[in-house]
Amino acid sequence: MELKHLTGFVAVAEELHFGRAAERLHIAQSPLSQQIKLLERDLGVKLFDRTTRTVRLTSAGQALVEPARKLLADASAVHRTVRAAHLGEVGRVSVGFAGASSYAALPLLTRAVTSQLPGIELVLEGQTYSGEALRRITDGTLDIGFVALPVRRGITARVVRMERLVLALPDSHPLADRTEVPVRALADEPIVTFPLSRESAVRDAMVQACHDAGFAPRIAQEAPDSYNMLALVGAGVGVAVVVESARNIHLEHVVFRPLAGGEVPVLPIALGWRGGNPSAALQAVLRVARDVLPTPEDAPAAAEPGS
Repeated sequence: MELKHLTGFVAVAEELHFGRAAERLHIAQSPLSQQIKLLERDLGVKLFDRTTRTVRLTSAGQALVEPARKLLADASAVHRTVRAAHLGEVGRVSVGFAGASSYAALPLLTRAVTSQLPGIELVLEGQTYSGEALRRITDGTLDIGFVALPVRRGITARVVRMERLVLALPDSHPLADRTEVPVRALADEPIVTFPLSRESAVRDAMVQACHDAGFAPRIAQEAPDSYNMLALVGAGVGVAVVVESARNIHLEHVVFRPLAGGEVPVLPIALGWRGGNPSAALQAVLRVARDVLPTPEDAPAAAEPGS
């Protein structure tokens, strides 16, 4: 029993038409009919009831459909794994991430790597904010991370998202009635943000925007991640300056409003890795990332400070 015979069988079983199945496989109808006959001979059963007008699966044919699909899928996986090993596309790649921006981008990357690079295991390390990620990439304990610009010497970065800052606030807050909120309106507001120790680029951008508007932010409470931060906002503890991707986190009693004013920055979010890292697995993941996380048109020039 050959794989190409099972491929032909599955195509006919799904199309229930030899002509359409042959077109799908890009072969002539006669070789396809021969494949089915050889498969029936090998199995010792009739798989189809055929007339000049109709094609129907026999009970034996119906029983074969799912096992045949599984065998073909397994064979394809074996082929991809062996090819990956031949190309060096095997191993582990650690990925540091934190915050709403990476929550939006990370699933795109992980699904693509799982599908295209079955020999590579992604080790996902959450709550790894930009400052920590840059340090760990430099010292070799992290392969790749979602980071903010600028990056330190020796790290290569490619921008994958441009994030505007928005305001998250309780739906009962007076500022929620506005279509947009100027940064200076936050001067007397309690603010929930990431811990200073996390070296979050979002916190740094929020503090800088407040200073540019002429005041120091009043930090009411710190939260370890975007979800907890928004939960505190919904509980009325304060307001929070977050990236626009945080809108994808849906919590009751939390609304989002654009921030207005020249003080509001747009944050480039990048993938960063150590320049000159020889890992074939890392290079394979970066190739996939270029396809599924392309650089936005409005992104700044690639940050490649050198090694």
